Amino acid sequence: MRHALIVPLLLAALLPTGAHAQAAHPAIPAAACPAMLQQTQPRLQDEKPVHLCSYAGKVLLVVNTASFCGFTGQYKSLEALHATYGPRGLVVLGFPSNDFGQQEPGSAKEIADFCENTFGVKFPMFAKSSVAPGPGRTVNPLFVALAQRSGATPKWNFHKYLVSRQGDVVISHASAVDPKDPAFVKDLEKLLKTK
Repeated sequence: MRHALIVPLLLAALLPTGAHAQAAHPAIPAAACPAMLQQTQPRLQDEKPVHLCSYAGKVLLVVNTASFCGFTGQYKSLEALHATYGPRGLVVLGFPSNDFGQQEPGSAKEIADFCENTFGVKFPMFAKSSVAPGPGRTVNPLFVALAQRSGATPKWNFHKYLVSRQGDVVISHASAVDPKDPAFVKDLEKLLKTK
């Protein structure tokens, strides 16, 4: 009887689980992962931690999103970029935020359902967080790093950051710039060509 209890306890002690398993075994060694990606972020759908180093070596398009904004239609353009440029190394990362105009008041389930059912969003979405400084806010550390690298803090929903494969180039685009805008696509293409 005692042996039946000891084996599961030993296995539980030896095998990493949850956030520790994800952080202990990122897909890419920390040395190959840009400093700004050396963190975990909870997924929107289930809050499971995702180590951002799993996106190292990709061109990233990081966007703060909201369901009830005049720019919400940009989800369609973001999804189109994800589908078109994903095979070439682009990953779109969406971060819902209620920082601007209280335009993302919903729960994680409501946001996920809205994104999937209204715009067919397939790119990774992360838990709602603050993306810009303000009273009582703790800003998402990824957005702190992006603002430091680019010199631009989001002023509204759908602010876009393009991040190079090495994480050393961050290009900022304001909310009003649609992801299908020729200037935006030119910046994206330039980063995708760089290995």
